[in-house]
Amino acid sequence: MTKPRRPKPPPAEALFAVKRAKPAPFPFVLEALEPLGPTTRPMFGCLAVYVEDRIVLALRDKPEPAQDNGVWLATSAEHHASLREELPSLRSISVLGAGVTGWQVLPSESPDFEDEVLRAMDLIRGGDPRIGKVPKGKRPSARGRKAP
Repeated sequence: MTKPRRPKPPPAEALFAVKRAKPAPFPFVLEALEPLGPTTRPMFGCLAVYVEDRIVLALRDKPEPAQDNGVWLATSAEHHASLREELPSLRSISVLGAGVTGWQVLPSESPDFEDEVLRAMDLIRGGDPRIGKVPKGKRPSARGRKAP
């Protein structure tokens, strides 16, 4: 009867290997916002971009559905029409459902994608109040709440 073999431990360098971050989609967007010191965080498979305490956009480049790839702008329904005058390819995002949401996309498939995105970056750098939202704080869980 033979003894079962123990697998060899991974080499020491594998234990301390650093996972390389996936490069940000559309790097020219972050370059355009560099004067504002943007920060990024992963969000729903996208890369959310914040300026100070406001989320201003998300970058998406995924295989499916490709029609929603591009730069997602954080806005509200009341600003859609006025933003569309300046950014004609701006439209709703299909993966968010049929209803109207605050998020709109500048689709990467648009022939004027880079020009419109750079125009949107100008608006953000100029402090346009139509773009950006302060995210709602996390609510305490039911276990963490005290009874009244």
